[in-house]
Amino acid sequence: MADLNLPTFVAPLLAALAFAGVVFALIYPYFADDRKEKRLESVTVGRTARKGSAVAEIQSSRKKSVAETLKEIEVREKAKKKITMSLRLLRAGSKRKPRDFYVMSGLLGVLMAATAMFILNLPPAAAVVAAFVGGFGLPRWILNKMTVRRQNKFLSQLANAIDVIVRGIKSGLPLNECLQVIARESPDPLGSEFMELVEQQKLGVSLADGLDRMCDRLPLPEVRFLTIVIGIQQQAGGNLSEALSNLAGVLRERQALALKVKALSAEAKASALVLASLPPGVMMMVYLSTPEYILPLFTTTMGHFMVAFGAVWMLTGVLIMRKMINFKF
Repeated sequence: MADLNLPTFVAPLLAALAFAGVVFALIYPYFADDRKEKRLESVTVGRTARKGSAVAEIQSSRKKSVAETLKEIEVREKAKKKITMSLRLLRAGSKRKPRDFYVMSGLLGVLMAATAMFILNLPPAAAVVAAFVGGFGLPRWILNKMTVRRQNKFLSQLANAIDVIVRGIKSGLPLNECLQVIARESPDPLGSEFMELVEQQKLGVSLADGLDRMCDRLPLPEVRFLTIVIGIQQQAGGNLSEALSNLAGVLRERQALALKVKALSAEAKASALVLASLPPGVMMMVYLSTPEYILPLFTTTMGHFMVAFGAVWMLTGVLIMRKMINFKF
C-alpha cells in the first residue's frame, strides 16, 4: 500500500521543486547584477577616493555652512514673539496705530448692536451677536483681506525685482545699489518694502537682519527663499547672480502653478457657491410667493430649531467644500 501511494507524494514534490527552480532562474539575474554593481562601485570608489578628496572637503564645508545658516533661521523663527496688533497693521500696509484700530472696532460693534436692536427690532441676544461680529469679527476679517491683497501684489512684482538684481550684478553694480534701484523704481508695496530695507542699512542694520525684518512684515515662503539665498551667499560665497536667477525661475513657476490651480478649481468654487446660495434663495422665493407657508419657521420654537440646525449643517458643508478646493503647494 505504501508503494502504491508513493507516486501521489512524489508528483507534488517534483512540481514544487520545478516551480522553485523556475523562480530562482528568473530572480537570480537581478541579484547577480546587484552583486556586480556593488563590486564595481567598491572598485570605483577605491580608485576615485583620493582624486576627489579636495572636492569633497569643499562640498562638505559648503554643506556645513548651509546647514548652520538654516539652523540659525529656524532658531530665529522659534524665538519670535506673539504677533501683535501693530505687526498685523504693518503687514496690512496700514499707518494707523493699534489704539485707533481698537476704537474703530468698538464703534463698529456698538453701531451694529444698535442697528439690530432699535432698527431691526431683534432680541437682545441677536444684538449681542451683532456687537461681537462688529467689534471682533468684521474688523479682523477686513484686516486679513488687506494683508492677503498686499502680499499677493508684492509676490506679483518680486520675480521682476530679482531679475533687476541679477542684471545689475552681472553689469558690475554692488548689491546695495541694485536694492536702491528697486526701491526707487518699483511701485508699492515692493518699492516701500525695499526702501525700508535700504533705510535700515543706512542706519547700520546688516542686510541679513533687514531681510529678517522684511520676513516679519511679509511672512511669505518666497521672501524667506530670498533671505536664505542672500544669507548663504554672504557666508559661503558663490555666484549670487546665478542663484538669484534660479530663484526667479522658481518664483515664476510657483505663480504659474497657482494660476493653474485657480483655473482648475474655478468650477468647484462655482458649484460650492451655487449649493451654498440655493437654500436661502429658495427660502426667499417661498417667502415672497406664499409667506404663510414658511412663517412657522420664524414664529415657532420648532421652526427656530430647524432653521438653526439647517444653518449649522450648511455651514459645515461650506467649510468642507472650502477645504476641498483650497490647495496648498
